[in-house]
Amino acid sequence: MVAFVPVGTPGDERGTLLDFVEAQRAALRRAVLGLTEEQAASRPTASELSLSGLLKHVAEVELGWLRFAQQRPNERERTEETWSEGFRLVDGETVPEVLAFWADVAKQTEEFVRSVPSLDDTFPLPVAPWFPKDARVTVRWMLLHLVQEAGRHAGHADILRESVDGKGSYELIAAEAEAVAG
Repeated sequence: MVAFVPVGTPGDERGTLLDFVEAQRAALRRAVLGLTEEQAASRPTASELSLSGLLKHVAEVELGWLRFAQQRPNERERTEETWSEGFRLVDGETVPEVLAFWADVAKQTEEFVRSVPSLDDTFPLPVAPWFPKDARVTVRWMLLHLVQEAGRHAGHADILRESVDGKGSYELIAAEAEAVAG
């Protein structure tokens, strides 16, 4: 894991939006830094959420939005029967595997965003009771939604991590920076 460093250039909207998505991803990845699989899977609060489950959920949500934007089938789409498996590791899954999967999704997201002719390009919203019927959104909207989604769960991750071992975000940022500096 590497500390978040902006890669966008001044005036580069795509790069800036991708930077903001990456900053939220980094906060979630940082939350599992130095934890065992058991600690990452623990549920230290009244919630059913775990850090490893949050990582998996946010990675799968990003893939889902990417596939909606690409108008391609989602190879990890959840059904009503498998919905809860999107919030916990199953069948021997590990944190490193989820992080590798998410890194691949992040790479695909960046490649897609950089390849579309315009951030104003649209795609249909999925059918859901909370979305207007036949509505479309832009690629820009998708990126802002990913910032919102990952940011919401990064906040959850902060609380979970502090409940697991008492380490807060600033301590984790400092530890990560120290590890990178070597």
